[in-house]
Amino acid sequence: MSWFIGVDVGGTFTDFHCLNEATGEAFVHKAPSTPDNPARAIVEGVRAVASRLGVDFQAVRRLAHGTTVATNALIQRKGGKVALVTTKGFRDLLEIGRQVRPHMYALQEDHPEPLVPRHWRFEVDERMTADGTAERALDEPGLALIAKEIEAAKVDAVAIGFLFAFISPEHERKAAEILSAKLDGVYVSRSSEVQPEFREYERLSTTVLNAYLQPVLARYLADLGDQVGKLSEKIQIGINQSSGGLMSISRAHRFPVRTALSGPAAGAVGAIHVARLSQRPDVVTLDMGGTSADVALIRGYATDTAHDRQVGGFPVRLPMIDINTIGAGGGSIAWFAPDGLLKVGPNSAGAVPGPACYGLGGTQATVTDANLVLGRLSPKGLLDGKVALDAAASRRAIEPIAQRLGFSVERTAHGMLAIVVANMVRAIRTVSVERGHDPRGYALMPFGGAGPLHAVDVARALGMREILVPPAPGILCAQGLVVSDLKEDFVRTRRTRLAAAELPAMKSVIAGLAAEAGRWLDSEGVASSEREALLTLDMRYVGQNFELPVRLPSAALPDIEALARLFAAAHEQSYGYANLEAPIEVINFRLTGRAKRAETKSPAAAKTPSSPPAPAGRRPVHFRWEAADNTPIYRRDALKPGHTLSGPAVVEQLDATTLLYPGDTLTVDAAGSLLIEAAS
Repeated sequence: MSWFIGVDVGGTFTDFHCLNEATGEAFVHKAPSTPDNPARAIVEGVRAVASRLGVDFQAVRRLAHGTTVATNALIQRKGGKVALVTTKGFRDLLEIGRQVRPHMYALQEDHPEPLVPRHWRFEVDERMTADGTAERALDEPGLALIAKEIEAAKVDAVAIGFLFAFISPEHERKAAEILSAKLDGVYVSRSSEVQPEFREYERLSTTVLNAYLQPVLARYLADLGDQVGKLSEKIQIGINQSSGGLMSISRAHRFPVRTALSGPAAGAVGAIHVARLSQRPDVVTLDMGGTSADVALIRGYATDTAHDRQVGGFPVRLPMIDINTIGAGGGSIAWFAPDGLLKVGPNSAGAVPGPACYGLGGTQATVTDANLVLGRLSPKGLLDGKVALDAAASRRAIEPIAQRLGFSVERTAHGMLAIVVANMVRAIRTVSVERGHDPRGYALMPFGGAGPLHAVDVARALGMREILVPPAPGILCAQGLVVSDLKEDFVRTRRTRLAAAELPAMKSVIAGLAAEAGRWLDSEGVASSEREALLTLDMRYVGQNFELPVRLPSAALPDIEALARLFAAAHEQSYGYANLEAPIEVINFRLTGRAKRAETKSPAAAKTPSSPPAPAGRRPVHFRWEAADNTPIYRRDALKPGHTLSGPAVVEQLDATTLLYPGDTLTVDAAGSLLIEAAS
């Protein structure tokens, strides 16, 4: 036997999805997180899983990990001390940035303080031109003096960002060699290696973030590797990237910034896997946890990729799954704004003190409290009763809000849920309607601990009729790690007109990227038969300021006319018009190398079971605030492929609760997912 374990570390729980690669047997597990050292919860969880399955640690072949360590370090400003070495005259670029306010209407809000204070930013005389010519050689004696100042500053890491290093990296490479030789134990990040793309500010910011995170991630990954190694030296560790693929632990040491949105990306990958099994190529995901909700749009079993994001207030120029995150979760707090209107979120009660019903000291009304008051959550508690819930405490927390509004507690709770649903609907519109996609043609896939509770409300507000609830919605991020590819992205910026005369030059750039990807695949020991390459071109009309990613059907470059048509289709989708007569240019060439997994096969259609499912009990549930329905409660593990239910109903399982309104219809498909048809 060989087991593959996916581990997703959250703020409250660490989730495990275990897969026997020989038999297809799956097992899920949840354990309390250990925020002081996330590696401890992982190792303790692996021990518990091995004990429950009765397997030896030698049977665990791979461990894939989605981590929030980088994200938390940025949010809490707990990274390393960083120095910056840049081209003479560009010392203040990190602070000047782009003249766009963080929030349009917040006139007094400043950009976050730079991670590198000005006295640790150093200029060196060197200059590359836009065509890659060395106009001024690197001042090596001057750099040696800078190295002495950096050594005296006792920093943890150095970021190197030279002008036009994405075209010609020789000066950065030489500077890195000099600084590494003179600064023992100091991490060195250079922009031409972290992300060799144009746009100086974003490239410099991304490189600084990478250097800032290196000391933190290096300590954590070293500790994780040591502890897992004590269990078994045969366990291979993969770290999830924000782009949705796994990288080796050594590569994560070098590029920790690529883990900044590691967890949500794993959820999107897991959603694609479930969508394939259920043969639903187009879905909108809703990952609702305790603090936030992440939404993404999947077309043809693939997500879009964004290359410009903000993490912790800082711009990051890296490929990331295009996910929109808002402050809407089970712990989102209800409060009154200065205008007297009731709001829900983005502030959250978190895991501690948590919602009032947790009994950990929380007194503010949250989304979880509202669901408990309305009977939508079991009074027995979460995790099959392992986490007790206090319904009386929820009522006490909501009562002051109800009194101010002049409503009953139930009506107030219903209103709180309507507000948080409206927030999630707006987030979904951002990734769908605002980008030219009609959500009514998609299925809604809710997951996370709270997603299935609110799915019908969200779907109905968007006119979506179909809802697909995965078999283990609260563990889907961990499952996504198990089914993720080993993957790496390579990029070259070469501004090239879309013309037949430029085709040989374009093919030469792609050949260089393919060779680089091949060397990486060799280093990872990936067999030739398991390799796959995906090609994307960032294109725009000449004179435009921003480009659109155009995914090509294969790694082979088509003719110029075909490229123009692909770009026109992408432009039409995004902006509502296209002009095939206007000149077009390519800015970035992107190639993704990955190790192909075995194709996901949809299970055969299920036969209808001979007997209908029996409810495990009943309880009053408020679908409307006026009155409660005596609603049947079903256990998820009692529902088999082919079973059908009619609402109202509540389906409970270890990691989530699914709600069916009166008139809704639920069918268990062959893959074990719940397919809900929402009533009009």
